[in-house]
Amino acid sequence: MAAEPIPTEPLSLDDDPAFPLHRGGKLEVRSTIPVRNADDLSLAYTPGVARVCTAIADNPELAYEYTWTSKVVAVVTDGTAVLGLGDIGPAASMPVMEGKSLLFKEFAGVDSVPIALDTTDVDAIVETVVRLAPSFGGINLEDISAPRCFEIEDRLREALDIPVFHDDQHGTAIVALAALKNAARLTGRPLSDLRAVVAGAGASGIAVSQILIEAGIGDIALSDSKGLIHEGRDGLNPVKERIAAITNRTRRTGSTEEALRGADVFIGLSGSTVQESCVATMAPDAIVFALSNPTPEVHPEVARRHARVVATGRSDFPNQINNVLAFPGIFRGALDVRAHSITEGMKLAAADALAGIVGDDLTADYVIPGPFDARVAPAVTAAVAEQARREGVNRI
Repeated sequence: MAAEPIPTEPLSLDDDPAFPLHRGGKLEVRSTIPVRNADDLSLAYTPGVARVCTAIADNPELAYEYTWTSKVVAVVTDGTAVLGLGDIGPAASMPVMEGKSLLFKEFAGVDSVPIALDTTDVDAIVETVVRLAPSFGGINLEDISAPRCFEIEDRLREALDIPVFHDDQHGTAIVALAALKNAARLTGRPLSDLRAVVAGAGASGIAVSQILIEAGIGDIALSDSKGLIHEGRDGLNPVKERIAAITNRTRRTGSTEEALRGADVFIGLSGSTVQESCVATMAPDAIVFALSNPTPEVHPEVARRHARVVATGRSDFPNQINNVLAFPGIFRGALDVRAHSITEGMKLAAADALAGIVGDDLTADYVIPGPFDARVAPAVTAAVAEQARREGVNRI
């Protein structure tokens, strides 16, 4: 029987329950202390506040103790790569940025401020965030198009001594690695025995490929709209040239579909379509992560005819690869120890912690915990904080 199509048509504003939920925004600022009388006012504001300001001016480290800086993250976008909607601009990106801040708070108790910048210029974005940084304990970059997102993150990491994390890259990569570790365990294979194909060489595709290499994947081939990326291919930008140097060791050429023949793993991050006939050519006990939203590269029910484990980016199918499993706990852990950066080791530790939650309950439909599993954020937080201390990037 043919699989049911996944609906993508939006409801009207009158009928869509999302609009009442978003009316007026999803966030507000609340005070943490009462101001009930003149004495309270004199301590919270002038003249008492001046004594705190003077102390911080003498010792800037005190800002982490006596302001919100140590516990607040800036969620920064330019609106150029919002969900699957593309370049919709800063104003239209705000519901997503507010949502991100909501998830920070709900899942890990992290306060954050959504900031949508009215520029797409790399220099301007970097300069703006650097100037804003003294107000925050971390920077979460969000929905910035590739390849600009790579340069922006690299330059901010170099310029700032607080964590900078592009969630579209690293959040997706961490959760995908955790799910793949468990999928490999279910099928009785180490990662080093697996050959993977990643469709999509944007921010998430590059990051997923990099973290799988760090974790010891056997081989991985990455494709873009022109086919498989390999060393020597004409027209590669610098980011793709770097990824070409560490992937596709067998120097395969051609299309994604051709590369799938005999492959163990398919990870879709492209928004394209993969035919059932191509999935059918994959190796026994194949693993398919069709992560494009709202429409996966291959319908999960179709993929299950040929694959042992299937995951998507959607909440209405098993094994959702959802960034919310990673970023709240990662920032909570980094802020708790005042880490000056988020290292590759901290990302790998987060993936291990996520994979470990599944434990002995592992099944084909449960290779990654759900977003409402109360164990997730504490486990990721603890693993990230411990790894930060192990690497010496902590300050407390």
